[in-house]
Amino acid sequence: MTNIAKLKQFLETVVVPDLEKEIDQRFREAEREGMMSIGDREELEELQMMHGECVEMLIDIESGDMEEAEAEEIIASMKG
Repeated sequence: MTNIAKLKQFLETVVVPDLEKEIDQRFREAEREGMMSIGDREELEELQMMHGECVEMLIDIESGDMEEAEAEEIIASMKG
C-alpha cells in the first residue's frame, strides 16, 4: 500500500470521523448548557480547523495533487 493510500485510509476511517464526533459532542454540550466558555470555544475552533485541514488533504489526494513524499511526511508527523 502506498503512503498516499495509507494516509487516505487513516484520514477517512480514523481522523475525520473522530474529529466530527468530537465537534458534534462539543455542540451538544454547548446546547445542553446554553453557552460555551471561551476556552471551549477556542478548542472547538481548533478542532474545526484540524477537520478542514484533513478534508483538504483528502481533496488533494483525490485530485492527484499530493505526492508520495508529502504523504510520507504527513504520516511521519502523525506518528510523532
